[in-house]
Amino acid sequence: MQISDNFQLDSNRQEYGAVVIRNLGLTDYIETWHAMQVFTHNRGTDTADEIWITEHRPVYTLGLNRKGVRSPLRSDIPVIETDRGGKITFHGPGQITVYLLLNIKRMNMTIKQLVVYIENTIIFLLATYGITAKTIKDAPGVYVDGQKIASLGLRVKNGCCYHGVSLNVDMDLSPFLAIDPCGYKDLEVTQVRDLGVQTSLLELRWHLSELFAKR
Repeated sequence: MQISDNFQLDSNRQEYGAVVIRNLGLTDYIETWHAMQVFTHNRGTDTADEIWITEHRPVYTLGLNRKGVRSPLRSDIPVIETDRGGKITFHGPGQITVYLLLNIKRMNMTIKQLVVYIENTIIFLLATYGITAKTIKDAPGVYVDGQKIASLGLRVKNGCCYHGVSLNVDMDLSPFLAIDPCGYKDLEVTQVRDLGVQTSLLELRWHLSELFAKR
């Protein structure tokens, strides 16, 4: 399996300890998803773990738990059925998406531990900017005053994971109004900018990627 020539994987590559961090910029969701599949299929036992940071062009994605999910109430944004866990969410510019391509078997980490690790990393990041966030039982993701600010969905094959977490920073939130975010009717969403943080998207992107690499 090979990654499409249109997908620029080698751009903005950095190494942070034993982890490779790639800042991919604005990408197409399908191309990025397929590149993750190829990377995971081709990796060996000694392949370094990678963290990919990106923003996507507007797209709704449906996870594997898509049965009974209400279709979006607008038709101008494409809908993609993907292989991550979870139900439905929206991706768009101004949202930081971090893909974690990790050998969790090598790390002796369970799926549950991985989810907690992701959520706690987001909570820690937000706390450094004065935002108090928390998790909600049986509703994966991160919330501020009951509003969702970060969504996560993963896929594990042969002890290795891909997909990851999306943090709403400074984006158009209106597409969320056309869906039941993560399958929850009337769930409200929020973002970092609306909570009074003026830090640039670039700074948040690298701060988050370094936190994941450290933790």
